[in-house]
Amino acid sequence: MSEVIVIQFSTLDGIVSDPDGRAGTSYGGWAFRYGLSPVTDDKFRLGARMENGVQLYGRRTWERFARLWPTRDSGYAKLMNTVPKRVATRTGIDATAWSNSAAIDGDPIDWVTAERPHRDIVVIGSLSLVHELAAADLVDEYRLITFPTVAGEGDRLFATGTPADFEFTEVEPLGSAVLTVLRRDRSRNG
Repeated sequence: MSEVIVIQFSTLDGIVSDPDGRAGTSYGGWAFRYGLSPVTDDKFRLGARMENGVQLYGRRTWERFARLWPTRDSGYAKLMNTVPKRVATRTGIDATAWSNSAAIDGDPIDWVTAERPHRDIVVIGSLSLVHELAAADLVDEYRLITFPTVAGEGDRLFATGTPADFEFTEVEPLGSAVLTVLRRDRSRNG
């Protein structure tokens, strides 16, 4: 069976909101205080999982990315622009804004449950969607790039209190940040 993989930028205190500062919060922009190196290319080490899987977004994250990625032309940008993208939305999207994009028909939990046996699903950003997937016990792995910053306020990745056990399977320095891979340890959950 394929897996649901969540990728996020995070601060030391677990804040994942406004990493680029575009939301205009008082704490935002923390991911770019250390230059572009930690946020370029495949720092999440997804490799073939990115190429053969599908990306899943919430509508707001997809809209922000649809304004940024189509104008970029690096090798990684070409991959981002080529892979299939699905969007959980109640209001619809302009799928022509970013190649290979489509809205999900119906409930995203049902869509993930039906799609998961066929290919990996990489969830990018989209915190409310991530919280829904975690509450439904559908997240298999988190890949976090953590920056040495304490934001003090903002939205937290694990704030919902959904119980889960994880194993640290990888920790890799990325200049001033670190990649941490956390996999679900489902053997502890019976």
